[in-house]
Amino acid sequence: MLVASLPDQRQAGPSMPVPDPRTDDPVSEVADVSRPLVGILFKLASTFAFSCMGASIKLVGASQGPTGFPVGQVVFCRSFFALIPVFVWLAMVGRLSSAFATTNRPGHIKRGLVGSLGMFAGFAGLTILPLPDATAISFAAPLFSVVLSALVLGEVVRLYRWTAVLIGFCGVIVMLWPHLSADAISISGSDIKARGAFFSLAGAICAAFAMIEVRKLTATESTAAIVTYFSLMTTTFGMISVLGGAFNPKWAWITPDAKQGFYLVLAGIMGGFGQIFLTESYRRASASVVAPFDYTGMIFALAWGYFLFADIPDTLVVVGAIIVSCAGIYVIWRERQLGIDRAKQSGASANRAL
Repeated sequence: MLVASLPDQRQAGPSMPVPDPRTDDPVSEVADVSRPLVGILFKLASTFAFSCMGASIKLVGASQGPTGFPVGQVVFCRSFFALIPVFVWLAMVGRLSSAFATTNRPGHIKRGLVGSLGMFAGFAGLTILPLPDATAISFAAPLFSVVLSALVLGEVVRLYRWTAVLIGFCGVIVMLWPHLSADAISISGSDIKARGAFFSLAGAICAAFAMIEVRKLTATESTAAIVTYFSLMTTTFGMISVLGGAFNPKWAWITPDAKQGFYLVLAGIMGGFGQIFLTESYRRASASVVAPFDYTGMIFALAWGYFLFADIPDTLVVVGAIIVSCAGIYVIWRERQLGIDRAKQSGASANRAL
C-alpha cells in the first residue's frame, strides 16, 4: 500500500464520500454504487497501478546522492506526468473546467503542504528500504487517520476502534523492529535502514493528515479540483527542490538516460491512472466494500520486490503487516456497521415523525 497510502493516492477513506467529477455537486455520493464487482475490479487496478509506480521509482534509483536521483526530482516527475492521464480523463467525462474551480484555496494549500511532505518522506523511505517493507509500513496511515479523526474532526471513536488502532500500532512496532538498532536511536543516527523506516513512517503519518484535509475539502470541492491542485503543488515543490542543488549537491538534479527517463515518466503515468481507477472504484461501489482491497497492495509489492529486486521481507515485517492489515480491515468493517446503525436510526426517526 505504499503507494497506497502516500498522500496523493489515497484520497478516500471508508467514511469519506468521493465526489463524482461528472456532477456539479462536490459532496454528492455517486448514486451508481450498485455494481460492487466492477468497483472492486477498479480498486484492484488502482492498487496495481500504484504498485507499478512504486516499482518504477525503485528501479530508477531515486536515492539522494551522486549515484541516484534526488527525491525532489522524482516527486516532480511523479506529479507532473500524472497530470497527463488525469486531464485526459477529466476531458473525457466533460469535467476539465472544474479542475481549477475552487472556493477553498487555503484548504488546498494545507493539503498540498502536508501531502508534499508526505510524498518526499515516502519516496525517500522507498529508495532506502525493500519495496515490501516500505509498503507494509505505509499501511499504518489508516490507523493514524482514526486518531486524527478524533483529535482534529472531533469524531467519536469508541472502544472497539481504539482497541483495533492499539493492536495496529503494535503491528507497526513489529514491522519497524528489524530496521532498528542501537545506532538507530543514537545521536548520529547513521543507520541507513532505520532512516528509511522512519521516513516511511513519517510518510504514513503525513498521509493520515492528508486524508483528514481531504475529508474537509470534500464538503465544497470536486474530485477534479482536489486531484489537480494537489498535483500542481507537489509538482511545484519538486521543481523548487532543484534550487537546493546550489547549496547541497545531493539535491542537484541529474540528467536521466533513456531507461531512467522512461521509469520516471512511467511512475507519473501509473500514478495518474491509479488515481483515476481509485475514483472510479468508489463511484461504482461503497467505500466499505472496496477499501479492504487496499491491502492487496502488499501482494503486488511482494511480487515486484521478489522478481525485480530479489527482496525477501523479514519475517517480523510480514507478521507486523498482517497485524496492521487485520486492524485496518476491522476499522473499515466497524465504520460500515456504524454507518448502517446510523442509517437505521435516521429511518426510525423519520418514521416516528410521520
